[in-house]
Amino acid sequence: MTMRTLPRVPLKPRLPRLSRAQVAVTRSIEVLNEYGETQSLQIPAERALTVYVDKREIVTLMTLGAQPEWLVLGYLLNQRLVASAQEVESITVDWEVGAAAVKTYQGIVNLEKKTAKRVVTTGCGQGSVFGDLMADVDSIQLPPATITQSQLYGIVNTIRLNDSIYKTAGSVHGCALFQGEHMLMFVEDVGRHNALDAIAGWMAMQPNESNVQGARTGMSAQDKVFYTTGRLTSEMIIKSAQMGVPIVISRSGITQMGHQVAQSLNLCAIGRATNKRFLCFSAPERLVLETALAGARLKVA
Repeated sequence: MTMRTLPRVPLKPRLPRLSRAQVAVTRSIEVLNEYGETQSLQIPAERALTVYVDKREIVTLMTLGAQPEWLVLGYLLNQRLVASAQEVESITVDWEVGAAAVKTYQGIVNLEKKTAKRVVTTGCGQGSVFGDLMADVDSIQLPPATITQSQLYGIVNTIRLNDSIYKTAGSVHGCALFQGEHMLMFVEDVGRHNALDAIAGWMAMQPNESNVQGARTGMSAQDKVFYTTGRLTSEMIIKSAQMGVPIVISRSGITQMGHQVAQSLNLCAIGRATNKRFLCFSAPERLVLETALAGARLKVA
């Protein structure tokens, strides 16, 4: 009897099961204006979400709850509590109790040590980073990506035209991931660090471009650009670098420590980006200038 060998089909990397919990991100309230008139107003529905990993309480996040499972996964990745989405079996969010239950396959190694040192950062909603904030930063190698001035203007214009919670209710930050001028993902939350973590979680859930058997899940960041409405602090720069994103744009400014970290990583940090104005704070060689696009400079008498 002749045995025929079938072609080996590569195993798909396992992804966490997500609960896909839904909750309203705004609520209506009655307010009094300057004329003594009562009117209805939409405001962001901030709420607490306590994260448990293998039944152990880790942190309570203040969030809108738009993409809670991505937020939790991205938080664990950016805090370096897990190395990849493949370590997580499931994330279940229950808004009735305000909790996210994370189940891992093999637990988190040295969890007590990793969570022993807590650094409170400048993030809106009081962000926190477990362990040494600067740990392993020097080992990050970012890809040699560039951005053209026309692409930068395209990104800023896309954000300007994008429908958002901010336009309806205000009081939130938005973050987006771009490939060229194409927006791949946009997330808003009460804190810019939460929105960034949610995008990191979303990226980790995407299929890997590689067909190599056993390859980790996750979208490649080598040709991606990150945008935030918030200021570029050290936390935002470090998290972007950990995600592998080499170019970060903000409509706000940069802090001294954020600037220092961006320079050390050769990460291109562009701030004050509104209309056709911007300032490149670091790695200017990643920015391909097309100065004619900025228009004529007005002369001041």
